[in-house]
Amino acid sequence: MFAEILIVIIVAIGISAFAERSNFQPALLVAIVGLGASFIPGLHRLELEPEIILGIVLPPLLFSAASDFSFTSFAKRLGSIVNLGVFLVFASAVAVALVATWTVPGMPIAAALVLGAIVAPPDAVTAIAIGSKAGLPSGLMTVLKGESLINDAAALTLLAVAVATTAGTHAFIDNTALYFIYAAVVGVVLGLIIGHGAQFARRRLANPSLATVLSVIVPFAAYLVAEELHASGVLSVVAAGFALGHHGTQSGYEERMQERQFWRTIDTLLETFVFAYIGLQLRFVIDDAFDAGLDISDLLLAGVAIFITTVAVRFAWVFTTAVLARRRHRAVMQRLAEPRRRPSRRPPPPTPETPLTWKENAVLSWTGMRGVVTLAAAAGIPFLTVSGDSFPYREAIIALAFVVTIATLLVQGISLPWLIERLNLEDGDDKAYAEEQHQLARRLAHDANADALAEFRRTHTSPRAQRLADAMAKRADRTSAEEEEEEAQERGWGFDPKEAFQLGQLLLDARRKRLIAARDARELDDMVLREVLEQMDLEQALMDGMTKGANRL
Repeated sequence: MFAEILIVIIVAIGISAFAERSNFQPALLVAIVGLGASFIPGLHRLELEPEIILGIVLPPLLFSAASDFSFTSFAKRLGSIVNLGVFLVFASAVAVALVATWTVPGMPIAAALVLGAIVAPPDAVTAIAIGSKAGLPSGLMTVLKGESLINDAAALTLLAVAVATTAGTHAFIDNTALYFIYAAVVGVVLGLIIGHGAQFARRRLANPSLATVLSVIVPFAAYLVAEELHASGVLSVVAAGFALGHHGTQSGYEERMQERQFWRTIDTLLETFVFAYIGLQLRFVIDDAFDAGLDISDLLLAGVAIFITTVAVRFAWVFTTAVLARRRHRAVMQRLAEPRRRPSRRPPPPTPETPLTWKENAVLSWTGMRGVVTLAAAAGIPFLTVSGDSFPYREAIIALAFVVTIATLLVQGISLPWLIERLNLEDGDDKAYAEEQHQLARRLAHDANADALAEFRRTHTSPRAQRLADAMAKRADRTSAEEEEEEAQERGWGFDPKEAFQLGQLLLDARRKRLIAARDARELDDMVLREVLEQMDLEQALMDGMTKGANRL
């Protein structure tokens, strides 16, 4: 099994590299090649237990996405994210269940609801991999990524209740709404506790490698502990990722650099494997349907009908709620524009986020690709009920889930870049906001430099220290054309390298603290802070390397 997985990963990485050079979607090309490769004579079935996919493959992908996600942006779009990640999931599951009872003769409503819960949530891996490669605007990507991080929790909760009802067993809490509230609240609390506990331990580790190992353990621990308590492992992982991502600024630069590259590597490995795994299931799903005596043409027609249902429900839901969101936005803006009759000490409420445009909603409606979670959930259906009978329509549910998954990948995934280009999506508000945030970061860094230099001049009064401070001030404002000339002048001033590096470290710390304080005050966006910190970490690494070289001289 391990050798087969290794071969699949190696081939998938090669295909991804070719797709990158050919300007094609790597994830989709890997899946397409996998579909064809599944018919190779003598090819053994690569089948992983659902617990492996949900408990080993999914947690690190969710954790990586959450830890690299702007919590500020997530909070700003929370209404849209919950609307799509929770309410749309339940609406889609019910709609699919109704269509399944009409298109699959004899399927009971309970089994149809199992199918609905399985195909309802768009997949986090698929959405992030394809959406980011397709060049979605940042505001739209925030909603899509946030939805994909929480919708599995709603779907798996509904699935647990539906499977228990069909199989005659008992869910932890039979009431779906109460079960979801319990799973969500307990999952989030556990994730935050584990994330903050890991950060507490990480700050006391002097070894960046050990800190990275600890970050690897966190998503699995968060998922397993939550699942043991019948809570949402998905939300637990996401909450832990948010906690560690937010507090990553407290770690050393070596830890951040190492973890950043590690998780990017893991993302690439797991994403390529996931799409290859999806494609390689085609022939075996067809064989299982034949062995169960199912009519393939009827299943294909039912699968197409369910696929169309998922797309239609998503379109209707997105555009209907968008109209309501715009009305609420106008009403709030009108209230904010009205003069206050009485002076109030309370600060004015924050300006609400501008709703997505109709073009963005059109793309959002078309991004409902399903993926490996759908296949894992389908494969996790029990074989028998409590009475000892076969689980009703189990093979049909698995086959239909696969048909819908492949249809969303091939139809929606392939056409998504064309749709984005056709609609000419240009988010002026997002671009203006990003530029404003980068300007704020530059201004804060400049002010922090100036304040630190002023303090240095006050405490270091020697002529050499004053010249060094003047040189550092010029270095912060210089252009690339002046760089060589100024460096030559600085060498002629006879600075002590150790003293220069100490002042450079002082300025770097001052800029970092000022930017982190602005983020904590919700003035600076998380994503902008991470971009700036990444550059500062490289500067810190270069400075430390030069310091070690100077000490050896």
